[in-house]
Amino acid sequence: MSALSALRGSVMLAGAGKMGGALLEGWLKAGLPASQVAVRDPGPPPEILSLLSANKIPLNQNPSGEVAALILAVKPQVAPEVLPALSQFAGADTAVISIMAGRTISFLEQSFPASAVVRTIPNTPAAIGRGITVAVPNARADEKARALTDALLRSTGPVEWIDDENLMDAATAVSGSGPAYVFLLAEMLAHAGEKAGLSKELAAKLARETVAGAGELLYRSELPASKLRENVTSPNGTTAAALKILMGEAGFEKLFEEAVAAATKRGKELAG
Repeated sequence: MSALSALRGSVMLAGAGKMGGALLEGWLKAGLPASQVAVRDPGPPPEILSLLSANKIPLNQNPSGEVAALILAVKPQVAPEVLPALSQFAGADTAVISIMAGRTISFLEQSFPASAVVRTIPNTPAAIGRGITVAVPNARADEKARALTDALLRSTGPVEWIDDENLMDAATAVSGSGPAYVFLLAEMLAHAGEKAGLSKELAAKLARETVAGAGELLYRSELPASKLRENVTSPNGTTAAALKILMGEAGFEKLFEEAVAAATKRGKELAG
């Protein structure tokens, strides 16, 4: 029996967009009874409406009984107007879990002063169950609240807990924004292949499958990324010639340091 199938109380999802929908799908697959789910969203996408219909989950109705967890998956910019209306559903025994980027624990506590609050940052591979989430709790989040939060978030991938909220901007810069960096790599690799003479279609397919395959190898292997890189690189070979450029003074290391620093700085600015 999974932790979610034995859950007492309701799980309320506020915001059923891509990330909220991915979480909902993960919960149902993990055994959370559909009868214990409440969803609020003024206009969910068609695929979420189909998921709700298939599982007989009503939309925009109050949850039945006590709310064990309230997941805030609304857009950060609408939070100031939306959260006060949701506060009625959260009590001292409710775990309020935010997946909104940039919204701090202190901001969340303004609407949920009596609740356990957990600020999290998932990433888009959660849509296929391969995401990773970083979570930081407030002082009211006891072991029970953390365990429930962990069970709900783990339905879409691993969860890493931190104690210092100041690290959330750096975590966002690495894992939250990170998928975009990987997609850019595939995009630029395809572009370079096309410049080297490959057809646009072949270059795109080679780049896509190579990045996806390498990612899967990294996922399955116990070796560090550096060792996997070395295993591909023959001395004085073609890979070594390319890596001499990519690992040069103006190469990946410097670019990624600057990119992550810029994303971290912007996260702090958005959080105020």
